[in-house]
Parts: sequence; structure tokens; C-alpha cells
Amino acid sequence: MSPNRSLAAAAIASLIGVSASTAHAEEAKRPPKEKCYGVVKKAQNDCASAAHSCSGEAKNDGDKGEWVWLPKGTCEKIVGGTLEAGK
Repeated sequence: MSPNRSLAAAAIASLIGVSASTAHAEEAKRPPKEKCYGVVKKAQNDCASAAHSCSGEAKNDGDKGEWVWLPKGTCEKIVGGTLEAGK
């Protein structure tokens, strides 16, 4: 491998390492999240439930079987919010 090619490969490897560590640092700064049931607005759920397999398919506001990601400790402060799926 030529010296220029080696230098380019090393530079690319360094950039990849820096961007990966930056992504991990950003993730570490985010507060932990929890699933919160019963507070979702119609079509604003984050993922599948017993009734369907995709996000954005909640049929009703406040459905006890639908959930959304919220910062940990927030869910139970919201009226109707619970950490367990209801019926």
C-alpha cells in the first residue's frame, strides 16, 4: 500500500471512530425512557400493540393498550398514564 493510501485509510478510520464515540456520548446524555400507556393521542403511538403492528395506528385518544416513549419518571405524573398496558 502506498504511503498516501495508508494515510487516507488512517484518516477515514479516525473519522469513523470519532463519529461513533460522538454518537455514544449523545446517547448517554439523553434521559432514560420508559413506555407510558394510556396517554397517547390518536395515531401518535410509538409502536405495535395487541391491536396492530405499527406505530401511528392508535385508533383513539387515551387508549390503555397504546404506548409512547417518555422520559423516565414522567409517565405516572400524567393523568391516565401508567407503566403497564391496560384494557
